[in-house]
Amino acid sequence: MAELKFPAGFLWGASTAAYQVEGGIENVDWAQAAREGKVPPAGRAADFYNRFESDFDIAASLSMNAQRFSIEWARIEPEEGKFDEKQIEHYRAVFAALKVRGLTPVPNLWHFTLPLWFSQRGGFLHEDAPEVFARYCRFVVERLGSEADLWLTHNEPMVYSAKGYWDGVWPPFLKNPLRHLRVISAIAAAHRAAYRAMKEARPAIQVGIAKHNIFFESNWNPLNMLRCALSDRFWNHRFLRLIAGYQDFIGLNHYHHRKFGATAGERAAAVRSDMGWELHPTSLYHCLVGLKRYGLPVYVSEHGLADAADSRRAEFIRNAARSLHRALADGVPVKGYLHWSMLDNYEWTEGFGPRFGLVEVDYATQTRRIRESAYVYKQICEKNALVD
Repeated sequence: MAELKFPAGFLWGASTAAYQVEGGIENVDWAQAAREGKVPPAGRAADFYNRFESDFDIAASLSMNAQRFSIEWARIEPEEGKFDEKQIEHYRAVFAALKVRGLTPVPNLWHFTLPLWFSQRGGFLHEDAPEVFARYCRFVVERLGSEADLWLTHNEPMVYSAKGYWDGVWPPFLKNPLRHLRVISAIAAAHRAAYRAMKEARPAIQVGIAKHNIFFESNWNPLNMLRCALSDRFWNHRFLRLIAGYQDFIGLNHYHHRKFGATAGERAAAVRSDMGWELHPTSLYHCLVGLKRYGLPVYVSEHGLADAADSRRAEFIRNAARSLHRALADGVPVKGYLHWSMLDNYEWTEGFGPRFGLVEVDYATQTRRIRESAYVYKQICEKNALVD
């Protein structure tokens, strides 16, 4: 057996997002959409807001050394320009709980949900959105910037714009190609403004985004090759080009592979998650290599699968470690891997059906149970290596 060893200081952990696990968030666009019957309600979700310490105990017991979580904008700024110091203290306690357990915090300042007051005025398409978002980000890092070195502003801006403005299945439920393109540029402007504000307030912190990239490939057909190249350029790199010079690292979220010109046999042979997403064993590697051109440190900020039976997660995690090690050998400056998700969670339009967690959650009782695949991950975290 070979031991695939990782560099000293490599971060191994898992991710969560506030609305998906905290519970009790009612002053956001998603909660309003749930009240209108457009999406499932999140309710108390996994009650992470009250149970974060015991959940971090589980993370520590699994030998992780990092956790990514999001700070809920609507908790911090429930009304425009009015900031809630009590919620700042709550998140300060979250940071403290991580640190006492030896877990490096990786906070994310916006993970899809918008405060109602912001969404009702047009969200990121409002003319002063960059300044408003930057003001919120500055406030948080002025209060909490000493608690973490790595800060993410946005999560998956391309997914947000596609789901909300192209497919029209997420708030604000619009199908408008022009607004779809506009909101991509608007979120990039908001990131640039936030980056400047955050670095002015705390020059020593590192600021990036969590960018969802897809592994696109093609068969021999020239038309499919062109479609592949254009898709890669637009989906994987457009946003990163818009924020060039305004990020210190890249967070990579990765879930999807698409082959243009795939045969019926290839599609039938693909192993899939409970969401129907193909579990391509080397797609993470290819997406990491695609980021090498930027010359920035890369952290895998999300990578996971819905697998209620826990029958595919262990091999998925091993394949992830193989991809990480291969990318490092090819010179990609990968610094960490954060599995999605630490806990079973609210999965947007799918509600609580999909099970992404290393830890199973009984939503009726809020009981936690560590899945067997989590112990495979523990061995990797513990050894900082994959024994393959």
